[in-house]
Amino acid sequence: MVEAGILHGRYVELLAGEIVEMSPETPIHYTTAKRGAKCLEELLSGKADVRFNGPITLADSEPEPDITVVRLPESAYNDRHPAPQDIFWIVEVAKTSLKKDLEIKAAIYAAAAIQEYWVLDLSAQQMIVFRNPQEGKYVEDYTIGEGTMTSLAFTEVSVSVKRLLS
Repeated sequence: MVEAGILHGRYVELLAGEIVEMSPETPIHYTTAKRGAKCLEELLSGKADVRFNGPITLADSEPEPDITVVRLPESAYNDRHPAPQDIFWIVEVAKTSLKKDLEIKAAIYAAAAIQEYWVLDLSAQQMIVFRNPQEGKYVEDYTIGEGTMTSLAFTEVSVSVKRLLS
């Protein structure tokens, strides 16, 4: 449909086999995601590739997470989008899309066995962390509003929650 031009000019993503219209990106959403990607790029330089607003390929979905932290080398994605085995973790920024990010996308990422998923809730100024997917659901989730977070993939790297949310 994309190649045929049917979806030209529409901001959509494939979620669980359905084409879903994406919410318009507010300025604070875009700025937070961009700053978050830059922050993670600095912290993970030489360890991972940090992708900003790029698609990933899952079994029946091709979402475009705000931030995806993937395996190096970056050139591995010249001919394909990252797949679950390439992904360390995903970060979504939520202002108007919180329900979709916490329910639909969490289920899709857990079903794909993405080990870790962070949602930056701009309204509540907190981060919801999902970990340990089992049978299509994350069995661990918790909320953090301040301090630092370490990812499962890079336990030696501390990420300031406040910096990601600001």
